[in-house]
Amino acid sequence: MSSGDTRALIEQAVQRFGDEVPALKQLKLVVRLELRSHGDVPIWRVEVPGPQITKDVAGDARLDVSVDRPAFNNLAAEGSLKDWVDAFEHGQVKVTGDGAVVKLIGNVIERQLARAR
Repeated sequence: MSSGDTRALIEQAVQRFGDEVPALKQLKLVVRLELRSHGDVPIWRVEVPGPQITKDVAGDARLDVSVDRPAFNNLAAEGSLKDWVDAFEHGQVKVTGDGAVVKLIGNVIERQLARAR
């Protein structure tokens, strides 16, 4: 998959996430996205809102997200918020970084899922 295709897939994932969790859509944040695959671990800098996506180490990121490449491809193309949460709970998606930011996003996602029931 080319960098352009990956960038488009990341943009699609950010857009879908924002659509499902509108309370986070305008959150100003830099995310370090690590897409793990066989021996290759490309790092992407994703700045929201926007998104502005670059292949960069994202030294200014407040949130680190690490995802297996096949899982990311599936989640970005077809995954709902619930699918992302399930992937997180099963260890396919790992989130670290600023504790306050992780907690804030987790709380907003929990509330959104509770509303959807």
